[in-house]
Amino acid sequence: MKGLKIIGTGKYLPGKAVSNMQLSETVDTSDEWIVTRTGIKQRYFAEGESNAFIAAKAAEAAIKKAGICKEDIACCIVATFTPDQVTPSVACHVQKLCNLPENIMAYDINAACTGFLYGLKTVYGLLLQQPEKYALLIGSEIISKYLNFEDRTTCILFGDGGGAAVVKLTTEEKGFYCVTGCRGDIEIINCPGITKAHTDIPSFIAMNGKEVFRFAADAVQKCIEEILHKSHLKLEDIDYVVCHQANERIISHVYKKLDAPSEKFFMNLQHYGNTSAASIPIALDDMAKLGLLKEGVKTLCIGFGAGLTWGGVLLEW
Repeated sequence: MKGLKIIGTGKYLPGKAVSNMQLSETVDTSDEWIVTRTGIKQRYFAEGESNAFIAAKAAEAAIKKAGICKEDIACCIVATFTPDQVTPSVACHVQKLCNLPENIMAYDINAACTGFLYGLKTVYGLLLQQPEKYALLIGSEIISKYLNFEDRTTCILFGDGGGAAVVKLTTEEKGFYCVTGCRGDIEIINCPGITKAHTDIPSFIAMNGKEVFRFAADAVQKCIEEILHKSHLKLEDIDYVVCHQANERIISHVYKKLDAPSEKFFMNLQHYGNTSAASIPIALDDMAKLGLLKEGVKTLCIGFGAGLTWGGVLLEW
């Protein structure tokens, strides 16, 4: 069975960086309060930039890094829960902005913060039908438009941004190790969004922090264990674990419970906050630029989010 390989990554962040100190000027919070509870020091908010613009910028960076011809891209998938409109999709806008071929599939998927990993499983199936082609997978969000800045327990957590990857099937026979799951629950974390025009329900993100922590810590550990079981590997065989960058406390809880070294668990959430579906591809791009993703390096990517959804994918570079 062929495996899946990322050959190029890219990211794009909006121009407005917002530090904890800046946020404290309008929100009842402080830098110390945010850092001690989340590890986040700043995030980026979009001003006049669309989700499609952010996604396209990240995509162009990934395509340039991969060094491929756009004509060889078979599909463009955007993972997002914050599209610019209900339809057309962000992916269709990216096709136009990036001047991608017209004979490709382009559509959005919404698995919230697990979206990029759901996307990897999706493009794997699509590429099996066109093994000579490439897939363009993007996680892109503008979450700031759904934040209630009177609720300091949620508005401090999130940021906007996009991350992208060019993906291909491996030429050699390698396993594709992936786990995904879902348990329908609209209480723990939700965002009514566009329903605001028809009901009195606020369109803001709402979440039960304690329940999210319990769910996330359990989901991350179970995904790691299941992937290791499927791949017949041990945690010592994995070079890096790249969790969805939601909260430092969640990640540290997991590596402590697994008795694993903290340096194995990559974290960059201090710079960007929780960017939902964009967080894992942004992390991978940062790792690539730091020279961490050398040939043969094994990364275990783990996501969790609203749905409730969760997933894990083993990638070898």
